[in-house]
Amino acid sequence: MARLVFFDLDGTLADRQSALSDAVTSLCRSHTLPPDAEQWLRTELADRANADDFARLREAFGLDVPAADLWQEYVDLMSAAVTCRPEVLEGLARLRAAAWTIGVVTNGAGDIQRAKLATTGLADLVDGVAVSGDLEIRKPDLRLFQLGATRCGVSLADGGWMVGDNPAGDIGGGHQAGLRTIWLRGRPWPDGLPAAHYVVADVADAITILLNETE
Repeated sequence: MARLVFFDLDGTLADRQSALSDAVTSLCRSHTLPPDAEQWLRTELADRANADDFARLREAFGLDVPAADLWQEYVDLMSAAVTCRPEVLEGLARLRAAAWTIGVVTNGAGDIQRAKLATTGLADLVDGVAVSGDLEIRKPDLRLFQLGATRCGVSLADGGWMVGDNPAGDIGGGHQAGLRTIWLRGRPWPDGLPAAHYVVADVADAITILLNETE
């Protein structure tokens, strides 16, 4: 088994939900948006966000600010607010020291996901990144995992691991890519989806499993 591991970003390595709340609050305050606009944003951006959401926001609430400016402000606010816990960064550093190749395979828009990776310090600890916005495909599409492997300079044919919180996207996609899987429990598990190889409560526990695999 190759020492390759892909991690999901939002809800796995980084805490998107608290950052989202802070970013939406700040954005609405800076433009004095009404409460219904704030609620609209919290609903629409709950799972993912891209520039089109802000074009729809501008149209729905008759805003004068260009949609591109609203999106860029949101990207800046999210990247400033998102966090990755120190023990997770330390765990990734230990994986690298143990000769693991580390990739991030994430759904989302390329600019915002890369901004999060940069500001959290994760970008310095990974070998390659594949973002769904790069190809306009989403996990569990096998092509996104193939892109991740290419950007890490490895081949999926050699095997590896996928760690994430989304049952279908991360675990189902990982299985399709021929990877062993570790699921961060929390979301409902769909009927008919094969079980993950391991189930953990925290990504730090997943990193411990991987480190034990190399001892």
